[in-house]
Amino acid sequence: MPRPLRLLHQLQIYSLVVVLSLFWLCTAHAQPRAKATSPTKFELVETTISDIHWAFRAGSLTSEQLVKAYLERIQTYDQPTKLNSIILVNPDAIATARALDAEFKKTGKLRPLHGIPIIVKDNFNTKGLQTTGGSIALKGFVPTEDAYQIKKLREAGAIILAKSNMAEWAFTPMHSQSSMGGETLNPYNLAYVPAGSSGGTAAAVAANLGTVGLGSDTGNSIRGPSSHNALVGFRTSLGLVSRYGIIPLYTRNDVGGPMCRTVEDAVRVLEVTAGYDPNDPITKHSQGKVPKNYTQFLRKDGLKGARIGVLRQLTATNIHPEIKQLFDQAIADITRSGAEVVDVTIPNFDSLRANQWCADFRADIETYLRTFVKRDTLKTLEDIIRVGGYSDIVRNRLLTQQTHSGRANYPEIPCGDPFTDPLRIVYRKAVEAEMNRLHVDALIYPSWNYPPAQVGDAKGYKGDNSQLIAPATGQPAFTIPMGFTTGDLPAGIQFLGRMLDEPTLIRLVYAYEQATHHRVAPKRFGTIGQ
Repeated sequence: MPRPLRLLHQLQIYSLVVVLSLFWLCTAHAQPRAKATSPTKFELVETTISDIHWAFRAGSLTSEQLVKAYLERIQTYDQPTKLNSIILVNPDAIATARALDAEFKKTGKLRPLHGIPIIVKDNFNTKGLQTTGGSIALKGFVPTEDAYQIKKLREAGAIILAKSNMAEWAFTPMHSQSSMGGETLNPYNLAYVPAGSSGGTAAAVAANLGTVGLGSDTGNSIRGPSSHNALVGFRTSLGLVSRYGIIPLYTRNDVGGPMCRTVEDAVRVLEVTAGYDPNDPITKHSQGKVPKNYTQFLRKDGLKGARIGVLRQLTATNIHPEIKQLFDQAIADITRSGAEVVDVTIPNFDSLRANQWCADFRADIETYLRTFVKRDTLKTLEDIIRVGGYSDIVRNRLLTQQTHSGRANYPEIPCGDPFTDPLRIVYRKAVEAEMNRLHVDALIYPSWNYPPAQVGDAKGYKGDNSQLIAPATGQPAFTIPMGFTTGDLPAGIQFLGRMLDEPTLIRLVYAYEQATHHRVAPKRFGTIGQ
C-alpha cells in the first residue's frame, strides 16, 4: 500500500478508536450505580439516593413503587425474624410518595431527597405520627409540628417511612429495648445487640428496610449502633444542626443526625438539615460556617497528603485482638491511600474528661412535656415513673434522675453548652491544641474496642470509645465500617475533627470508604425470594 494511503488508513482507524472510546465513556458514566440489570429491574438492596434518583429519571422506578417495596421488606423481615427495629409504619407513606411522583411528572425536577424513604428514631417529633421515645408514658402522643430536622427533610422531599425502636428514653448505649417496641436485635447476628440507643434505626437501615436513617447521639447513640451495624454515622458539631423537637436525654450533649449505608447518603442528609434554627439558640454558632453544599467534599483522593493522628490512649490496653487487627489494617489502608499517620497523646487526658457529665434529664424532659405534650396527667418525672411499664434499667435511671442533677463533683459549675461550660472549653482546647501542634487533620480510634455484646449479657458491654471525647467537647466524630469480627459482627473506625470542621471529616471518611468498601449487607436480609 502506498505510504499516503497507509497513513490515511491508520488515521481512519485511530479516529474510529477515539469515537468508540468517547462513546464508551459517555455511556459508562450514564449508568446507574444501582445493581439494576435492565431498565425495568431495580435492585433495592444496598441502593443509594443517587441510584434511586437515576432510576426515577430513567423511568424504571417511582417513589410509590419504592415505598411499597420497603414496606414489603418490613412486613417480611422485621417482626417475623424478631428483628424488632420498627415501632410504627407511617400509614400516609404511600400517599406521600404518589404526590411526589405527580410533582416530578409535572415539573421534571427532583428535590434533594425527593421520594427517599427514611427511618426515623422514635424520639423525633413527627407531625401527625405518634412519637413516644420508646415509652408507653407517651403512647398516643401525636405532635402537631415536626422536629426541625424532620421539617427540613420533608421540605427536601423525604418520606417518613417508619418510626424505629430505641432504648427507652435513650437511657442506655448497651442495647435498644423499650416498652413500646421490645428488644431490637442485630441483623448481622440475631444473638447480639445492635447497641443503643438508636439501635432500631441502625438495624432497619442495615437490613435495607429504608434508604437512610435518622438517630440521636448523647454519648454514643448514633456512632455506637452505626459501628455495630456496618453503617456510616455522623455525630456533627454541637451547634451545626438543630435539636428542636427531639425528646431530650441531656440537651447539653444531644445531637441528631444521619445513619446511612454510605458516606454520600449521610452527607446528602446533613446537607438539608445543617444550619441556624431560632428555636435552638446554640445553632447561632453555625452561622457563616455552613458551606453551600457538603457534597463538594466527597473526594476519592481525600486522604492523599492528609495527616492523621492515631489516639493511642484509646487502644494501648483493653482492646479485643480482632478489633486491634482491624484497626491496624485500617491504619495501613489510610497510609496506602496517601496519608501520613502519627501517634497522638492528649496531655492530662484522664483528668480532662472527668466530671464532664451532667444529669439534666429531669429539667430537660419536663420542659419537653410542657412544650410539646401538654397533658395534665404527664407533666413531671414522677408522672413518667407512675405510668410504669419499663425495664429494670429504665426504672433505676428514672429513680436516679429524681435526686441527681448537675455535675456530681463540681455542683457549683453550671452544665452549659460547649461554648460556655468552662470544663468543656478546657477539654476541647486541649484536644485541638495537640491536633494543631502535630498538624493532624483528624484523630482516629475504633468506635468500640470490643465486638457487640450478646443479648442479655450486660458484662459484654465493653470498649465504648464514643463516650469519651465528642459528647463533652462538642467536636464532630464520624464512624465508618472497618470490617467484621468472628460471627459476622461489624466493627467501625471513628474520625474526630475540630469544631465545625465537618468538610475535612467528610473528605477523609469518604476517601477511606472508597479505598476499602467494608460495608456488606447482612446475609439473612437479602432480596425477598432469594
